[in-house]
Amino acid sequence: MSIIFTILIGFVVGLIARFLLPGRDPLGIVMTTVIGVVGAVVAGFGGQMLGWYQQGQPAGFVASVLGAIAVLAILRFLRRD
Repeated sequence: MSIIFTILIGFVVGLIARFLLPGRDPLGIVMTTVIGVVGAVVAGFGGQMLGWYQQGQPAGFVASVLGAIAVLAILRFLRRD
């Protein structure tokens, strides 16, 4: 059940990140979810490095959105034509 919850939250986080960082992104539902989940993981590791989170503690919702925005920005930079 936690995997389904992670996927749903990842999708919502990915949607919010794509809304806050508008642009032409031909990404589907799967990639939006992946961006949200990866953003949450990045925020969790970044928060642990800065001392905001303990080992194994998940990132908060706002931090996950910020992490997803960072992942989306990096993806756009790498895919630039």
